[in-house]
Amino acid sequence: MKHTASLAGAGVLAASALVLAGCSGGEGGGSADSGEVTITYTNFISAGGNEDNLATIVEAFEAENPGVTVEVTTLPYSDYFTALQTDLAGGTASDVFDIEYANYASYQQSGVLAALDGVDTSAYQASLAEAYATDGTQYALPSSFSNVVLFYNADLFDAAGLDYPTSEWTWADEAAAADALTDADAGVWGDYQPISYHEFYKALAQAGGDFLNADGTAVAFNSPQGVAAAEWLVGKSGVTMPTTEQGAGTPDFDSGLFVDGKLAMWHTGIWMFGALADAGFTWDIAVEPGDVQHASAMFSNAVGVSAGTEHLEQATAFAEFLTSSQTAVDVRLDAGWELPPIADEDELSAYLEQTPPQNRQAVFDSLEEVALAPSIGDGQAEMQDIISEELAEAAAGRKSVEQALSDAEERVNPLLG
Repeated sequence: MKHTASLAGAGVLAASALVLAGCSGGEGGGSADSGEVTITYTNFISAGGNEDNLATIVEAFEAENPGVTVEVTTLPYSDYFTALQTDLAGGTASDVFDIEYANYASYQQSGVLAALDGVDTSAYQASLAEAYATDGTQYALPSSFSNVVLFYNADLFDAAGLDYPTSEWTWADEAAAADALTDADAGVWGDYQPISYHEFYKALAQAGGDFLNADGTAVAFNSPQGVAAAEWLVGKSGVTMPTTEQGAGTPDFDSGLFVDGKLAMWHTGIWMFGALADAGFTWDIAVEPGDVQHASAMFSNAVGVSAGTEHLEQATAFAEFLTSSQTAVDVRLDAGWELPPIADEDELSAYLEQTPPQNRQAVFDSLEEVALAPSIGDGQAEMQDIISEELAEAAAGRKSVEQALSDAEERVNPLLG
């Protein structure tokens, strides 16, 4: 399970070299009483409707930590990382600030994140906490997460007399069900999984393969496992899944197909729960099937503390409170504000009891084996486009899968220098 057992030490999207100044604290949710102290926090997670929810958490932290004041700056996501890099380069970054998993490694390697010693990481889902640790040291704390699961239309399964997907399913099980559920003449499709970079790296992990070699200096996806992953995606097109000519890949095509009851299985994220709450049919979710192993795509946000902070104890205490305190958990669950990253399922019972979907436990079961997104730094966007382009060529029949992967290897390797 080398691809999925742990997130620690994985390559992550690199950014330009940064210089950081900020702040960090002590025990999560505990007292950080060191006289009158003001710490600053810059975020994007509350932008667009959750500003008051963040304010509730901040007020609770200040009440539990007399003498500590938190000054909050909220920026829209579209502006956030440009502003953060400017602040980091100028030495004016906040004591505590939001990051994403995609840029964690870049910040950690640049030395802009303080080591968060003494934090009780057992409070968090293990894979989420490990995502922000390097060589056994915690450098950031997960604040929220989402992931990808297999949605399915239970009514279509019932009509076909088929058993519902389970966490034990393999690709073969999914393929057999998709074939039985597809009625192209009626516009009903058995499966939908985008033919893209994001699905390929995950399918590659499910097949037991590696995207990059051990030191990240060359691609490793042009392999038997890579061929299996690409064929898994490409082989669905026009058979159990619509083709590009039939609308696949256009905005909202897949969600519209599922909502209209014309799609039996759908690989997508848990952020679609709300949009499907009023669907006119019964639907549920399961852990995505794997080939030689399961591997689910996970996306998360986190908070880091500046390596240059003058208030390390207080800032660390705030980072812990913001990410794992009972107040933070309650506020997030009550507001439906992404998912808190905590491990205690009792605290998450309110979320698990909400329906639909009935099987929300699959959200957390999917975290047990996670596919790590490969990252190569400045060439990341180009690399992702190359993979998607070459897979599209294979799906259109203009190249074999083997040729597409070989061409992708030739195009991506120069980006790894």
